[in-house]
Amino acid sequence: MQSIQELRERRSVIAQSLHTMLDDNPGEKWGARQQEEYDKAMREIDAINAESKRIQAVLDKLAEGAETDGMRTAIERRAHDEKKPHLTAFWKLMRNGDRALTQEDWGAIRNTMSVGTPAQGGYTVPTEVATEVADALKAYGGMRGVAEVFSTASGNDINFPTSDGTSETGELIGENTTATGADPAFGVATIKMYKYSSKVVAVPFELLADSSFDMEGFIRKRLVQRLGRITNTHFTVGTNVGQPNGIVTAASLGKTGATGQTTTVTYADLVDLIHSVDPAYRALGNCRAMLNDGSFKAIRKLVDSQGRPIFLPGYDGLGKAMPDTILGYPVVINQDVAVMAANAKSILFGDFSFYKIRDAMAITMFRFDDSPYIKLGQIGFLAWMRSGGNLVDVGGAVKYYANSAT
Repeated sequence: MQSIQELRERRSVIAQSLHTMLDDNPGEKWGARQQEEYDKAMREIDAINAESKRIQAVLDKLAEGAETDGMRTAIERRAHDEKKPHLTAFWKLMRNGDRALTQEDWGAIRNTMSVGTPAQGGYTVPTEVATEVADALKAYGGMRGVAEVFSTASGNDINFPTSDGTSETGELIGENTTATGADPAFGVATIKMYKYSSKVVAVPFELLADSSFDMEGFIRKRLVQRLGRITNTHFTVGTNVGQPNGIVTAASLGKTGATGQTTTVTYADLVDLIHSVDPAYRALGNCRAMLNDGSFKAIRKLVDSQGRPIFLPGYDGLGKAMPDTILGYPVVINQDVAVMAANAKSILFGDFSFYKIRDAMAITMFRFDDSPYIKLGQIGFLAWMRSGGNLVDVGGAVKYYANSAT
């Protein structure tokens, strides 16, 4: 069985050959033979992608079930190695409850984090754990990977001044002529904070009693999955009413499909969408396309005006993962973007760094060992976090393609 690195290197070689093939065969040079070679190479890349995912899934499963040294969980071992007793004490608290802590443990916790009362059961997680959760969230869903993400200690509203200067210009005037006034119009984009819950994660007594069970990894994975899904949905299609202003809601129209294009997009539509974004944004080098995987599947079949495929797999020549491209721009898959359908805002294009995601770093975790869980032989864990997002731009940094209504 090949390793993931070997598969990536093989994929990179094939991807590079496809780039070279399209460069060497413009216009009339692209024929049936080239298309056949392209299709064959794409089938091999799809097979490599599938095999890489299968191997990675196996490795992840093995990592989850791997035995520790039989005495400490992964987080406890790391805390011991790094001489951070507050981490050991925190997860000891989460595993066994406050009655299991010594005075020394309580001292380590109080010196490094906020602690709720035992009756309330709420504890602000250590900075290291909160940072790991925030880093893991970046790889979940699509938005955190391309937006600008920052953290604040408090959750007060933050106002960003906005002004559209894309159409402003100076003037040529003669001597002794008064300059014309042209005061820019300023607006405000506000990033509000919203409270998100992971919902309760119930863990059986038997697992908590097993010293080899990586409780830290298990809970953190559930936190990332649950908080990642709900926040990515709101950062994508949030309505700005009781939830963040999603990128789809905040973006402006770039191109509408012609009548009959309820589930399709054309090469010309994509060109128009790209050029609907002001060249000043495109020149920054951060523009990319964002769409649902179902829509991406349809776009992969499109050809340009010369009959050549517009899709190219990404490569860097070193075997590292690189984003695939459409018309030279990276592609971001976000399953919360609508799949192509009547009136759907199905494809986004632009500079997503103008979308700001703000986190309040104080993630609070609760441990429940009251009767509803005890009767089921479980301990419940619940986490809260505060986050918000908005597009801090009025000049059209991000535009969307809308499918036809009929």
